[in-house]
Amino acid sequence: MIAELGELNQYDIPGLIDLSASVGWDYDENEVRTLLESGRVFGHKNSAGRIVSSSAIIPYDTKLASIGMVIVHEEFRGLGLAMEAVRKCAESITADRTVMLIATKEGQPLYEKMGFTTVDYISKFLCDKFVPENLLDHDGVFIEDFNQSDLTKLVDLDGAAFGDKRSVFLRNRISQSKQCLVVKNNNGEIIGYGLSIQGPVNLILGPIAAPDSETAALIVEKLALHHKGKLRIDVPEGRTDFMSYLERSGFVKSNTPPVMIKNSAAMPQRNKSLYAIASQAFG
Repeated sequence: MIAELGELNQYDIPGLIDLSASVGWDYDENEVRTLLESGRVFGHKNSAGRIVSSSAIIPYDTKLASIGMVIVHEEFRGLGLAMEAVRKCAESITADRTVMLIATKEGQPLYEKMGFTTVDYISKFLCDKFVPENLLDHDGVFIEDFNQSDLTKLVDLDGAAFGDKRSVFLRNRISQSKQCLVVKNNNGEIIGYGLSIQGPVNLILGPIAAPDSETAALIVEKLALHHKGKLRIDVPEGRTDFMSYLERSGFVKSNTPPVMIKNSAAMPQRNKSLYAIASQAFG
């Protein structure tokens, strides 16, 4: 017997990690905590109190919200739990927001039934061993560690790249990060940034925003240089030069999931400086 759908909290983190592992996903405590602190998570529990479904929504500052961590335990599929959990997420925000998600192959038909349409694709790249090209800083570009005084400018830059400001999420993500780098020009203005997040399997690179593919590659090089394990990066479509760099550096494209939205005909305007997303949950 399935209990009613409810909102989950920090005490449910172990159960959400177990649910993630049951489908082969690698959410850890830090990732789930960032989800909970940046948005809301809903799910079903069985009569024993075990979490058997989940769906998270992260509302950003004004016009966008992202849905992720949509999981149903294998034993409880076919009961409509995913649709109910996703619908609860969508109902938890105002109807004037564009809701986005990055769909799995299995989930895409469900989202289409719910009125989501495909507007873009993400290329997921994995790397077992990074091969650096030993790129050098180019003229007028300086990369340094993030300082708290950079936060306001970084949020502005990310907002122009992503299509909405993400102030709460970025604060949480930077706290979670292994490394946060900012790119500055000769005038000391921030023109790019990049984050790395250490997961249980991969070092995740992203988000990355940069004025051009050469600077984006330089950020990747700095983030990945001394890492000995596996890497992952999710790249928006159309980044041909950047993707070629990744493939030369040992990355292999593993799949190309669709970006789907609801409540709008298109994603909010972006300035074409986004080279890697944060994750498939956060967009």
